[in-house]
Amino acid sequence: MRLDTIVAPITGSQPAAVAIVRISGPDAWAIGARVFDRWPSAVTSHQAIYGRVDSGDEALALPFAEGHSYTGEEAIEFSIHGSPASVKALVDRCLREGSRLAEPGEFTRRAFMNGRMDLSQAEGVRDTIMAQTDIQLRQANLHRQGALSREVAAMKERALRLLTGVEASVDFSEEVGEFDRRSGLLELEDLVTRTEKLLATATAGHILRHGLRVAIVGPPNAGKSSLLNVLLGVDRAIVSEIPGTTRDYIEEQADLGGVLCVLFDTAGLRESGDQVESLGIQRARAIAGNADEVWYVYDASVGWAPSDSEAMASFDRPVLVLANKSDLPAAAPSPAEIRVSAVSRLGLDALIGHIREKVGEAGERPFVNERHGVALEGALHGLRSAAKAMEYDMPDDLLSVGFREAASRYGEITGDTATEDIIDRIFHDFCVGK
Repeated sequence: MRLDTIVAPITGSQPAAVAIVRISGPDAWAIGARVFDRWPSAVTSHQAIYGRVDSGDEALALPFAEGHSYTGEEAIEFSIHGSPASVKALVDRCLREGSRLAEPGEFTRRAFMNGRMDLSQAEGVRDTIMAQTDIQLRQANLHRQGALSREVAAMKERALRLLTGVEASVDFSEEVGEFDRRSGLLELEDLVTRTEKLLATATAGHILRHGLRVAIVGPPNAGKSSLLNVLLGVDRAIVSEIPGTTRDYIEEQADLGGVLCVLFDTAGLRESGDQVESLGIQRARAIAGNADEVWYVYDASVGWAPSDSEAMASFDRPVLVLANKSDLPAAAPSPAEIRVSAVSRLGLDALIGHIREKVGEAGERPFVNERHGVALEGALHGLRSAAKAMEYDMPDDLLSVGFREAASRYGEITGDTATEDIIDRIFHDFCVGK
């Protein structure tokens, strides 16, 4: 099937010193010759050409031969001045010459279709664009460079070898003999262990991509807002000695040790006859109920009270106890896991270290996302079905069902066996120009 030629700016929409417009498809060079005044009669791939585009703007045209571009197609990337007018003029001219505007993610989708990358690498491209922290970027780089692809492809290959061994024993039993169940079971158990280990990264992977949602709760005047301010590096929340100053929640994002955190400063927990404050306290509990983690902050100079223990017991999330104002004399021993001070910054390194532990080796090994996790669960289901068939000495042909399911589900991650619906959902999240 002959694909049409597409065009779109691949840099941001805001005014900039330079913008890049990409044309990709079978007629890219022919269109380039009509919109660029110094297009040569003999084009050399990857050799930049200086000239002007139809609008009169100076430009550098960088041609790519088929098989050597981002998409794998014949392509050109024009570097021009980054004004919206200049970009629009070039794109409009390309459209008049027979190209069409690229859909969101279409350049990367074509790269996938042309074998330039697999699905998990394409997701790595998206994650690279969306990265807000250093660890997010390093994780995106791992995916884009194929670290997850290689790990999953090796698992799929092992499942296929087991499948081949079983099917050979069924179809050519006289020639190859029976399937060696003892060695097959050892191979299967190791494959299950490796799959479980990769699947175990899903929780940290979710936190890494979407942020660690933290509800900062505790009694009034414990210094919750002061702690938020010092973590953000700005005075975002109003701080006052008057109890109940925070009546609604404040939501802010922060890069803490390379981990994106979504912090919620909430109303102080206490019994209140004030209707507005009571609503704020209700919201605080609701936010805590949906957080990944609760930070219970209390005033170390006042001490731990029975009401703190009661409040702690009401949360069904992981709770980290922070003894704030620990630069002051402590009133009494407490169950605090980390002693902090919003004034002296005591304990902030320990707090950030605690956050980093949530994502562990995120910069060194690939973590799976939600889609990968579903596929790995399916692969485990197939492997465990095969193990059960071995355990109960079922016929060899029944083993193949489990191995085939596992291989297929591994293939969903890289795209080998992904359905069109899965592919559509992945590229729907991309922006125009990528």
